[in-house]
Amino acid sequence: MSQNDNDLLIIGAGPAGLATAYALKQLGIECRVIERGKQIGYAWTQTYESLTLHTGKHFSHLPGMKFSSSTPLFPSKGNLLDYLSGYVDRFKLNIETDCNVKQVTHDDNGWKVDTSRDEKRTKILVIATGIISNPFVPAFDGQENFSGRIVHSAAYRKPEGYKGKRVLVIGIGNSAAEITVELARNGIDVTIAVRSGANVVPLKLFGIPIQYHSVLVQNLPRSVRDMMVSAMEMLTKALKGSPVLPKPSYSVLDRQPVIGFKIVSEIRDGRVKLRGGIKEFTEGGVVYEDGEKEEFDEVILATGFRSALGMFGGNISLDERGFAQRDGVISVDHPNLYFVGHNYGTIGGLRNIYHDSQLTARLIGEKYATLKA
Repeated sequence: MSQNDNDLLIIGAGPAGLATAYALKQLGIECRVIERGKQIGYAWTQTYESLTLHTGKHFSHLPGMKFSSSTPLFPSKGNLLDYLSGYVDRFKLNIETDCNVKQVTHDDNGWKVDTSRDEKRTKILVIATGIISNPFVPAFDGQENFSGRIVHSAAYRKPEGYKGKRVLVIGIGNSAAEITVELARNGIDVTIAVRSGANVVPLKLFGIPIQYHSVLVQNLPRSVRDMMVSAMEMLTKALKGSPVLPKPSYSVLDRQPVIGFKIVSEIRDGRVKLRGGIKEFTEGGVVYEDGEKEEFDEVILATGFRSALGMFGGNISLDERGFAQRDGVISVDHPNLYFVGHNYGTIGGLRNIYHDSQLTARLIGEKYATLKA
């Protein structure tokens, strides 16, 4: 197979798509990248204004280009967007913005991608849409009767619009914790509803970002890492006191924890009220699973995201978390379908993108070499 313009298409011009395009270009393989938004990294532009990475800049950059020395240790949303723009300019990546994918189908000639602009054909397809572009909105009994406003955390930008309101945040992940803290520190009456608990880890341990520790020990045996987690939990308890959030059934090694103790401090100091799961909504508020009732004006669903794979119309296999089933980065359904940015392990999504983009490029390069031989 000799390369032409129809050989390779990447969907998504966020970190995953840009990193993969760069890695391919380093192998002499040109590709097209399409982005649904009017600018690169569109999904990141739609996040709350105060967003700051929990991962340090040394393990959050893409292949080929580090963050500048003037960038803070934990880059802000603005820092990241400026970095992505500079990345495209530096490596002259081929990006087509404002091109929303409507449907993806496969036939004997390869992939057909129907977009808001035109129909595109390609032999190899890379999905780099990540998981922050498709908010998960659960349905609660009675929510249609609620007289207030219900929004997903993806719609939250800043606290000013919530002044003087009674706000309920449902969920406990990093977005839930950060939004709740921001509301509380702006004098807003805020409650967080936590159904199943969460692990909380320090942002830094011994002055070093917790992510860096995770990277250093990721290849150690699980039993050793379990002991290290236990030691960290005992140290945290000694320094910060007993946990205020319910302990979940899973380990910090198995699912992304809440990073940083700001939410814990706000709950302890009484600026955030902690409640359990939601049973149902009423006209004026909610009923908790313990039967208690409480009234609210605003509800923010910090209930996470799912992979943006609706474009396939259900024609690819998914795992129990809604990710495409893969063998590494390759779809189990199609040998010419790759996924980058869909591996969100505990060492950080951007760190995983760094590795998976290069792996994807290497595998595609090997495929080209085999077909040319």
